[in-house]
Formats: sequence, structure tokens, C-alpha cells
Amino acid sequence: MPSLSAMSQDVSTLLQQLVRIPSVNPDNAPGTDETGEETLAVFLSGWLESIGAELVTEEIQPGRPNLIARFAPLDGRPRILFGPHLDTVGVEGMTIDPFGGEIRGGRLWGRGASDTKGPMAAMLWALHENRDQLADLPVAVDFVAFMGEESGQWGSKDFAKRHAADYSFALVGEPTSMEIVHVTKGSLWATLRATGKAVHSSMPERGENAILKLTRALDRLDCHLGTELAAFTHPTLGRSTLNIGVIRGGARPNIVPDLAEAELDIRITPSLAAAGGALKLLKETLEFHALPVEITHAHENPPMETLAEHPMIRRLSDLGAPLAGAPWFSDAAHLSSGGIPSVCIGPGSIDQAHTVDEFIEIDALKRGADFFTRFLRDLAR
Repeated sequence: MPSLSAMSQDVSTLLQQLVRIPSVNPDNAPGTDETGEETLAVFLSGWLESIGAELVTEEIQPGRPNLIARFAPLDGRPRILFGPHLDTVGVEGMTIDPFGGEIRGGRLWGRGASDTKGPMAAMLWALHENRDQLADLPVAVDFVAFMGEESGQWGSKDFAKRHAADYSFALVGEPTSMEIVHVTKGSLWATLRATGKAVHSSMPERGENAILKLTRALDRLDCHLGTELAAFTHPTLGRSTLNIGVIRGGARPNIVPDLAEAELDIRITPSLAAAGGALKLLKETLEFHALPVEITHAHENPPMETLAEHPMIRRLSDLGAPLAGAPWFSDAAHLSSGGIPSVCIGPGSIDQAHTVDEFIEIDALKRGADFFTRFLRDLAR
């Protein structure tokens, strides 16, 4: 783990330290044995304590904590939070050293440089630059780092259940090119399963081919559900969508397959959520068209829409950040759904998130740190 001795040189040095601490989400092919958020949380605890924070860790899963840093007591004043996530996606197939934190060509390279240790570093540096004023701001500012965003978002879900009453707003650190993403789509991930009867492929008429059942059902589902989803639109986000992203089945070409599965991703606009959500619509479509598949797993996340007129959004806008929407999903939706109005904002491009050569432009990182620094100073007014 990096020492704290060099932590205060600049925001680029800080980001190098963060990238060099692996915090890979252990789910979904991490590509390394160095997984989990705990090591990064320990480093951040020391860093934040050194600038005056009181730390609370809440273990959400074994060895996988949320980290809460407070610079002012819970004394009734309005309270907001900076909220990046601790985990990154896996590193399998990367073409650069994922934990190198190398600086070259005006860019800092490594897993998390953009998503989302770059936004995290910018927020931390703003706290560092305002460390002498944080305890006395009329709006208290906490730093909350969430575990598990890249899979089940357990960290933000748990935090919202425990702490929503304490907060009036959240700035969730994501690479938005410093746009204020105040509306995002939700998502439904669902697995569909078809079953059949396995026989030797020389006599396929005696069996029942699960792959054919599934693919024919998917073709009809794409047609009918796709049409229905198109009716649920949003002026910024566009329409709700369906993607069939994974399909698997069978064991050998000379065996009629008795099992086949597909994994779907439905992106949910606020109007679809208001109509009951994607899972409800998927079930109704399967039943209405009598499609021979069953849902074996489903995980639905809500969309987010924080009104552009919110006072904190107006503050951010007045500092020069433009409003935007995004089709992707983040912790902000769970915080918002749990009662904390939220936006996503941070330096770096979403186009670099999860890539094999992830990087962030150093100039963008510095501009992000400067923006958050000015935002905190503006809170003193």
C-alpha cells in the first residue's frame, strides 16, 4: 500500500496512489486475485483522517466496507455528500499495466483512472484544499465511498436505508466530463430459460430442442417487447430498450440440447418505472404470447431523475457545469430512490470506462479538482 508521506503533492499523485491499490470487484471475471475494496478503504481512512475527518466503516459484505468520512458533527445543519465507489471492473485482457498509474502523453493510465478513481481523486483533492474550512461550512460535506457498484450496488442500497435521513443531496463521482447527469435510465437484468428433451442427434424428432425453443421465443420477444418498450420515452433519455446480450445452451453437436438460457438487459426510462417497471412488462409479454421460457433470475434497478431546479443543481450550474442525461446506471439511482436527491458528476469520459487501456486526461482531472474546490468554497456563501 502507498504511504501517506507523498499524498499531498497534487491531484495526479493522489490518483496514481489510488490506481496502484487494486480494488477489483470480485464478481464477473475479475482477472486478478487482488480483489475487494478493503485495502483501498484502509488507505483512504488514513488519508482522510490526516485532513481532519472522523471515519466510520460499515462492512456490507465480508471484507467489503462502505467508508464514511465526516468533517463536521451531525448537528442538524444541512448535509451533502461526495460519493464515488471504491470498486473497479476486472482487468482481464487489459493492454496496459492495470495498476501502474503511469503518466505519459498527458494521460494517467490504469484501471479506475476514469471509472471512478479519477472523480474520486478530484473530490478528495477539493476536500484537501478546503480542509481548514470544512468544519465551519453552513452545509456539512461528507465523503462516502461505496463498495460493490460494479455488480449489485449493495453499498449504496445499504447506505440509503441507514442514512438517507441525514442527507439533502449527493454528488456521486462518475466520469461525466463534468456534466451534471441528473437523469439516468434504470436497468433490468433477467435470465430466460427454455427446457427440452435430450436425445441423440441422429434422431432429433424424438427429442425437444431447447435452443430452438429459446431462439424462436427471443425473436418474438424482440419484436413484441421491443415495440412496447418504444412507447416509454423521455425527452432526454429517449426510449426504453432491450438487448439480448448472452445466450448459452447445449453440450455437443450430436446431442439435442435439453437446456438453453439467455440473459437480457432492459434499460428503463422513468415513464416505464412509473408504469410498473420492466420486470412486470416482461412477465406480461411472455404470458400474453405464451412463449415457452421462464424467468430464472431478475435484478431490477430504478431510473433516476432529480429536478434541474434543485438548489444544489443550480449551484453546480452557476459554476459552469452543464446539465445532461445518461443511459447508464450508477449508485446515484439507489440513493435517489432511497430519499437522497442525487446527481453524477466528475472528470473523465465514460467512453474510457471499462476499456482495455483505461486512462484519464491529466488536464481534465485537474479541471475537475478545481471545480469541486470552487464548489466547496461557494458553499461558504
